[in-house]
Amino acid sequence: MITLYDFGNSVCCQKVRITLCEKGLDWDSVNVDLFRSEQYDSKYLKLNPKGLVPTLVHDGMPVIESTLICEYLDDTFPEPRLIPTDPSQRARMRLWSKAVDEGLHEGVTEISFSAMFRERMKNMPADLREARFRNIGDPRRRDRFKSTYELGAQSPYVLYAIGAYERTFKALEETLAEGGPWILGAEPTLADINLMPYVARLDYLGLLDVWTEGRLRIGYWWALAREWPSFKRGLSDRITESEFAEMRTHGPQIRDELAALLAGVRRL
Repeated sequence: MITLYDFGNSVCCQKVRITLCEKGLDWDSVNVDLFRSEQYDSKYLKLNPKGLVPTLVHDGMPVIESTLICEYLDDTFPEPRLIPTDPSQRARMRLWSKAVDEGLHEGVTEISFSAMFRERMKNMPADLREARFRNIGDPRRRDRFKSTYELGAQSPYVLYAIGAYERTFKALEETLAEGGPWILGAEPTLADINLMPYVARLDYLGLLDVWTEGRLRIGYWWALAREWPSFKRGLSDRITESEFAEMRTHGPQIRDELAALLAGVRRL
């Protein structure tokens, strides 16, 4: 029995759903509406004290942190294998997971926030907006959100995001040049799955080519990923047309700012 506490357009939930789909597993989904702050409900916090999504419950046991959930699923349901059996390849896979968790996750949050969620918060009543900020339990996360709310794409946290994506895409292009078509070779692994939602978000915001123009191997990898059945079932098919429209509308509004900031990063 698998239950996933889920939010449709959450990048962390997306990579878990892609993994579930590739494993051919069925699951019950419980929606946790982040915009209604349902992640801070006392019942949910008993499952996930961090107040984040997703949470996977398997046979009554909660597992939190999306990267760990994906590895748990591969350990528990080992076919098809998504973690390499070779120790050196397994270490390489986990370096990609670390790049996502330690750089791109905050990065995609800041870019998404400055592009579209910032507009939502501007339109909120002041008391509700302040309540949203108070609900963020981590002071560092609260500072990031307040900075991006106040400064938009000119927040230093957005600049950090731009640098994180630039480092990752540079490494990805070089890695794919060594083999491919997937990050570790002939078959997709969690290295690919963990990265896919973070590339998809930039693509849907109309911002991906700011980083990937001229990086042809990433283009080939992304075309392959977009057509992968587990990506479609776990990610793209589950985004609503209104969500796509919101991303297509707001992303291009910060494109020029991001491109100028990226040019500065590349001159360093």
